[in-house]
Amino acid sequence: MLSQAMSDRLNKQINLEMYSSHLYLQMASWCAYQSLDGCEEFLRLHAQEEAEHMHRLLSYMHETGAFVVLGGMDAPPTQYESVKMLFEKIYEHEVHITRSINELVHFANNEPDYSTLQFLQWYVAEQHQEEFLMKGILDKIKLIGTEGQGLFLIDQEIGKLATSPAKETTALTGGGNPV
Repeated sequence: MLSQAMSDRLNKQINLEMYSSHLYLQMASWCAYQSLDGCEEFLRLHAQEEAEHMHRLLSYMHETGAFVVLGGMDAPPTQYESVKMLFEKIYEHEVHITRSINELVHFANNEPDYSTLQFLQWYVAEQHQEEFLMKGILDKIKLIGTEGQGLFLIDQEIGKLATSPAKETTALTGGGNPV
């Protein structure tokens, strides 16, 4: 059984994951409008992944007999100056999510709620991969640039990540698993 304080914090994370899904779906729409088909597909799939993160939390709360409260959310931004700015915003958002997960882990450890602490370890590893992936995309953008054919190449590279999600991190680094 979850404490009310833990339940409240997990509900907050559920809503944050739901917002993440909407944010990435909106960003995918911006990319589609800019004819960045690879980025659009990558972000649309990423939106689905964030929704899965929300559902995983929701299921955990149901398993523990806690009540899930879905709240309202602000609409995500709709306009970006460039694909570089868009991925900078994504990276900032992933850092924010990591901070939120770390706060949950800290709370679960101090409460103590070892079952939730164990459950949250998956999110800790997932966030490490997310930050690593987004930093890798930003590094590619910096390396290739977005002028002229650079934008086309970036879109192609990011599109490759969408077609092989299991290889997201290795496609950017040329090697091993970051976790």
